[in-house]
Amino acid sequence: MANNSEIYLQLVELSGHIVAEGTWSATLPANCLYQCAHLAKPGHQCRLLQGSWEISPITLLAALDLRFGICIQVVWLSSSAFYIGSQRHAFAAMKMDGSVVTWGGRAYWGGAGCGGDSSVVAQLLMEGVVKVRGSSTAFAAIKADGSVVTWGMAAYGGDSSLVAPLLTEGVVHVCGNSKAFAAIKADGSVVTWGNAICGGDSSSVAPLLTGGVVQVCASSKAFVVITADGNVVTWGNADCGGDSSAVASLLTTGVIQVCASLNAFVAITADGNAVTWGNAACGGDSSAVAPLLMEGVVQVCASLKAFAAIKADGSVVTWGDADCGGDSSAVAPLLTEGVVQVCGSSKAFAAITVDGCSDVGHCRLWWQFFCGCSTSDGGRCAGLWK
Repeated sequence: MANNSEIYLQLVELSGHIVAEGTWSATLPANCLYQCAHLAKPGHQCRLLQGSWEISPITLLAALDLRFGICIQVVWLSSSAFYIGSQRHAFAAMKMDGSVVTWGGRAYWGGAGCGGDSSVVAQLLMEGVVKVRGSSTAFAAIKADGSVVTWGMAAYGGDSSLVAPLLTEGVVHVCGNSKAFAAIKADGSVVTWGNAICGGDSSSVAPLLTGGVVQVCASSKAFVVITADGNVVTWGNADCGGDSSAVASLLTTGVIQVCASLNAFVAITADGNAVTWGNAACGGDSSAVAPLLMEGVVQVCASLKAFAAIKADGSVVTWGDADCGGDSSAVAPLLTEGVVQVCGSSKAFAAITVDGCSDVGHCRLWWQFFCGCSTSDGGRCAGLWK
């Protein structure tokens, strides 16, 4: 971790060419590095990597591990449509020139558009878009100037007019759940809109969202954020993880990662403890494996209704709905050591070991139709709210 008040860094292409270099305050988010890269090659989008870790625009520079050196890898994205975002009814493709093309369901049960028709905001989507995110029937796009453009079903986040003055600049990240959005700004504040019950109304925790937020995560109808001091704030539907009061004392400091299933959350603390809350059937209740989650957890991954955690010794712990990978007893002997990564689909997990791959759980064909799974045996699923 970087502790100095200022950090000298170099942004370096794969060829070894230095795109930009300079000294930045450690308190700044990495969005400042992305801005420098974009200035060096206007009209092109990139990803910034430190080792194998992708640096998010909202990552604080102080979180960078300088043991890897001062060089930040710049990977330019070369495809003509390098991002295609989807939700339940429509698609939005972001092109290399920063424009957005949308298609798909234009009406939902005879009601308002679902995001496939962006003609109302077409002029705002012709250039400068750097990120697109979706709810179940709406989209939100961040532009290079930090403004946000929304379209789709108004009640599900397609209409952000009530918070429009707060979305004209400074937005670095947007996260959507099924019916609402939450945006993090460069000053660490959070702006929400969409269905009030599902997290579009954050007034109950507003004083806690005025600054210092570094990460946001969504279940189907709730949001959780991590602040720079490792504190957790939740809001939205209580049954979907919006109420963390039962474990609040465990979430006041030291939280470094949060992961969501459909209706539950799990947080990892700096000492390797995993804390869960939300719908018990979706992994919100980890009491059955609690002794295994008290220390040593380094990574957690979610399926639709279950979680899988990797521990420092390379073992894996699972809990939640058995039909969604929460029961790994059938392959337990293969998950006692050597696991380096876990990935989840809607109803399955795959664990990568130092010498191969072990499948956990199973995936049923019906979820393909709903969520876009490419296989019926645990293939990667482009989850609705992930």
